[in-house]
Amino acid sequence: MNKWYQIFHRNTGLSPYVWVVFCILPFYFIFRSSSLAGVLSGIVMILLFFICYRLSFVSKGWLVYFWTSIQIMISIWMTLAFSYVYFSIFLAFFIGNIKNRAGFFTLYAIHLVSTFITVNYGFATQNQLLYTQFPFILISLIIIILLPFNTYNQKKQGQLEGQLEHANKRISELVKLEERQRIARDLHDTLGQKLSLIGLKSDLAGKLISKDPTRAQREIQDVQQTARTALKEVREMVTQMRGVRLEEELHHIEQILGAAGIELSLEGDARIENTTLLTENVLSMSLKEAVTNVVKHSGAENCRISIASTPTELIVTVADDGVGMAASPGYYRGNGLRGMKERLEFVNGSMDIRSESGTTIMIRVPHAAEQGVKELSE
Repeated sequence: MNKWYQIFHRNTGLSPYVWVVFCILPFYFIFRSSSLAGVLSGIVMILLFFICYRLSFVSKGWLVYFWTSIQIMISIWMTLAFSYVYFSIFLAFFIGNIKNRAGFFTLYAIHLVSTFITVNYGFATQNQLLYTQFPFILISLIIIILLPFNTYNQKKQGQLEGQLEHANKRISELVKLEERQRIARDLHDTLGQKLSLIGLKSDLAGKLISKDPTRAQREIQDVQQTARTALKEVREMVTQMRGVRLEEELHHIEQILGAAGIELSLEGDARIENTTLLTENVLSMSLKEAVTNVVKHSGAENCRISIASTPTELIVTVADDGVGMAASPGYYRGNGLRGMKERLEFVNGSMDIRSESGTTIMIRVPHAAEQGVKELSE
């Protein structure tokens, strides 16, 4: 609250005009005093109260409690000397703005107890002016009981809403970043190898065009075929970005393995439940990368894909009987497996790799409910 008019908070449940009345009202009580010294001392106390009230809003640390303590003493003095109890409402509102939980409850208890004792002392000493204000004093006591908690809860709610808005913006930024990274990985996996091949074959055709025109023509035809294949894969990738179902991906995988002469053994049901579309899309892309590695690097004759569901997660296993990872040390560090790991981490999934009599990749992704719980716990 950096501006003076923000002292009168918009969400206190009290109109700003009521606060203005409470600012003017103490002067009425002090001018009822018969002595000039009493009037002057009352004016000084009123001014001092509002100065301390303002300072308590702009101060930090122990100064907040120092200025508030002075206000509590002034409120007690105004009640005893002039029967004016309504400074306690200002204090009740300010105490509700204290963020520290221990500080809030400490000042709340001190203010409430001191106000009750002071008012009861006034009634015990037969203060007639307090008796004439009894209904308003009763309302004030109810306000100082409820207003701090009302203000405190509104502040907490505002902070939580601000944190939620910040978190939503952060999530949106992370989703965009992950999508850019995913597109970069997919473009690398789809186009990188083929563009390199096109470059090599083009260079070779250029060298052979004068020495062996027939072979150069074959190389150019290979370049054309590779370019068509790359274009086709880019189109497929764009289609897959719109969302790939696991059942559809398994159909494509069956065709890829069949063309490579690798026998596919499928276990489990591809029609999965309790999994979000995003998670299923990531799972499908990871499965495609795993099978692509089997075709390119394993030299396997058989490939087994199993799909199992537990109460908390979905487990997809890809196992082959090929040469294993020991025969190709760079296999694990390749962009393909790293991209799979990054994709799976985005949906709180994980990947385990074993290389014994072939290679086994175990992919785990949490179900939708479990995934939400994990995200909240983090």
